[in-house]
Amino acid sequence: MIITKAEVIVTSPDRNFVTLKLTTDDGLTGLGDATVNGRELAVVSYLRDHVVQLLIGRDASKIEDTWQFLYRSAYWRRGPITMAAIAAVDMALWDIKGKAAGMPVYQLLGGASRTGLMAYGHASGKELPEIFDSVRDHLEQGYRSIRVQTGVPGLKAIYGIASNDAAAALGTRYDHEPAVRGALPQEEDWDTRSYLRHIPTVFEAVRNEFGPELPLLHDGHHRMTPIQAAQLGKSLEPYDLFWLEDCTPAENQEALRLVRQHTTTPLAIGEIFNTIWDFKDIIREQLIDYVRGAVTHMGGITALKKTLDYAAMYQIKSGMHGPTDISPVGMAAAMHLGLAIHNFGIQEYMKHGAKTDAVFEQSFTWENGLLHPGDKPGLGVELNQDEAGKYPYEQAYLPYNRLADGTVHDW
Repeated sequence: MIITKAEVIVTSPDRNFVTLKLTTDDGLTGLGDATVNGRELAVVSYLRDHVVQLLIGRDASKIEDTWQFLYRSAYWRRGPITMAAIAAVDMALWDIKGKAAGMPVYQLLGGASRTGLMAYGHASGKELPEIFDSVRDHLEQGYRSIRVQTGVPGLKAIYGIASNDAAAALGTRYDHEPAVRGALPQEEDWDTRSYLRHIPTVFEAVRNEFGPELPLLHDGHHRMTPIQAAQLGKSLEPYDLFWLEDCTPAENQEALRLVRQHTTTPLAIGEIFNTIWDFKDIIREQLIDYVRGAVTHMGGITALKKTLDYAAMYQIKSGMHGPTDISPVGMAAAMHLGLAIHNFGIQEYMKHGAKTDAVFEQSFTWENGLLHPGDKPGLGVELNQDEAGKYPYEQAYLPYNRLADGTVHDW
C-alpha cells in the first residue's frame, strides 16, 4: 500500500476544517483531521509545504514508523501545529489500514470494550430559566450527562453561553464553538470573584431541579489561579460534579497539587496539551482524574492511545475533547479509540451542523445516550469534495478576555 497522493483540503461549512486525504496505489483512501481552531492555515502550510512530499512513496501500512519519522525527523518537536499535522497523517493511515483489513479501526485496536460511549452535551444559559430549558433540551436529545455553563451577573459575554449577544447577532449559536468569523477576535469581559460567588448557587439550583442522579460537569476554562480553583472545587463538592474541567492553566502543573489538597471534586485537564510529556507528571502524581486530550491535537490515535494506556496504570480515565472544532474525522477517531480502551470515562459530543454533515459523510450512531463509530471499514467517514468546495476558508478567531481594568486575562 504505497502512498501516491496526499491532499490538504480546507473547507468552512459551519466552521473551518483542515483535512488530509491520502490515496494509495491500490485506490484506498484515508482521512485525517488537522484542525487547530483559529490557526487553521498554520497547519495547512505545515502539511502542504513540509509533510505531504515526505509521504509520497511511503508504505501506508507502517503507521508507527511513519509517526516516529514525522516526530523525530523534524527535530523541532511538539506544539499544536506539529502534532495536529502528525495526527492527520496518523488518522489517515489507520483509516487506510482498516479499509485494507475490511474492519472498523476499533477492531484493529483490540476490539470493543463496551457497547457504546457515554457522552455529555453542553447546556448553558444567561440565567437559571434558560439553563433549565437547555438541560431539558439536551435530555430530550438523549444525553445522559450534561455540562452546565452559566452567565455571571454583571458580565456581558463569557465562554460557553449559547445565547451570547456577539454570536447571536451573527445568527450562530455560541456553545463550544465561539470562533467568530471576521478580521479581529471578539472581546469579552471577566471577573473571577463574581464567578466564584455565582457558580455554586447555579449548581445548587440545577441539582434541586433535576435531582441527584444526573451527572453534571463544568468547565473553568483556565481562568482561575490555583487557590481560586481550589476554592471553586471545594464549594462545588455538595453538588457531586462528574468533573471540574481546566480549573487553572495546566502549564503550571504543580498548581494542581494545591487544588488536590483542598477539594475532592474530580479534575479533568488537557484539551490544550499536545503530547504524553504534557501529561506525564500529573498522571504519575495522580493530580487529575480524566485525560482531556484530543486525537486531533495529540498526534493521532497512536499517540493518544499510549497516553491513555499510561493513565490506566493510575486508574485515570479518558475524557477526550470533542466539540465542533474537532471535525467529524477527528470525532470518529476518538470514538474508535474510546470504544477499544479499557479506561474510557466519557466523550464530549457536540453535534455538528447540517452543512458539516453534508461535507463529511459519517456512519456513527447516537442511540440511548451512547455513541458508536459504526462498523464500516476504517474510520467510517468519507469526504464529499464537491460539497467541501462550496465552502472556502473564512478567517475566524476565538474571543479573548479583559478584566474591568483592561488587563488581558485567560479566556
